[in-house]
Amino acid sequence: MSKIDIIETRVRGFIADIQHPKQKKKININDLEIQLRKLLDDYFEMDGYSLFYHAIQTLEAEGQLIPILNNQYNGRTPALALFYWVNIKIQENKWDRLAMMKLSDQFDFSYYERHPEWQTQDEWDRIQNVYTFLQTSQEREIVSVEERSLELFGHEKFLLDGDSFPEGKGFLARIGVPEEQLKIVNYGEPFVFWLKQGKEIKDIQRVLIVENLSFFHTSVKLLEANLLDYEPELIIYGEGTKIERSFSFFFRMFPPGNYLFYYAGDLDAAGYGIISRLIEKYRDCCIQPALKIYRKMLECINQRNDQKPGQTQNLKYRDSFFQWFTEEEQNQLHQLWQENKRIPQEVLTIETWRGWQ
Repeated sequence: MSKIDIIETRVRGFIADIQHPKQKKKININDLEIQLRKLLDDYFEMDGYSLFYHAIQTLEAEGQLIPILNNQYNGRTPALALFYWVNIKIQENKWDRLAMMKLSDQFDFSYYERHPEWQTQDEWDRIQNVYTFLQTSQEREIVSVEERSLELFGHEKFLLDGDSFPEGKGFLARIGVPEEQLKIVNYGEPFVFWLKQGKEIKDIQRVLIVENLSFFHTSVKLLEANLLDYEPELIIYGEGTKIERSFSFFFRMFPPGNYLFYYAGDLDAAGYGIISRLIEKYRDCCIQPALKIYRKMLECINQRNDQKPGQTQNLKYRDSFFQWFTEEEQNQLHQLWQENKRIPQEVLTIETWRGWQ
């Protein structure tokens, strides 16, 4: 066996060990090379890196490896991306075609015909559980998504959005079954709120949602002193991005009505995203930025600080938020964005607020 064949065979073996039948795996290319060097005593004598580079290029051309192009490289010449996705392992068709035909009155198996790598025993077990449920679904009650997930798939988080079960999110799409057929409901999470003293639930018209806990308590004090902009009857503590999951709870707790929702958060990329997604998701509601409050924050621009690391700089959300403001205010907001700065909601305190009165 030639030297290049030795290196390529070893690399293919490593990749085969890493490959998963249902999801891509991420690898560090330097870690992979270190493992190779440990196995080959004459790695450097045979110019191992050049052969390693050639093997990675070959696997990339075959589609087994996909470079992650984030301007991070392995520090060698010729350079390779530092991180790669390892594609899923292709498996032989395992399911019995007759068994699939018996269940085809409820399920569309065309996805599995095109993607045989999904024809696993775990997936088949899930399909059979759902099929059994659907036979008596007319007699079943509506329960939470967590309760039905536990019953059918053995874990309460299987059908929830998140990283715990990445295959769960797409399972119903693969078999062509809408959530409604499983008789499930995704309950909103309760949130902390404050009803103005002397007001009743039937009196609520204006609702202020605030992103941060400190300003929630400040808002309550201002509301009780009749100093808060918009004079809301209800204040909700949004708790950062949690409000995107908990907002639907509002409509379970409060009666139908024509509510005006005002949102105030940090002047940063995360805050722009929260309100933009709320407006997108709840188009039937009147949700808008609490502009009077944001303008008070802009007056505290000298207290700006650095953007939090890891925030996604989404231009769509930025522009959607900025369009609510005047041209002069937009110039200030663009300056913050270009400087990678933010104004936290905590600039609004009882003391600073009274300075505006």
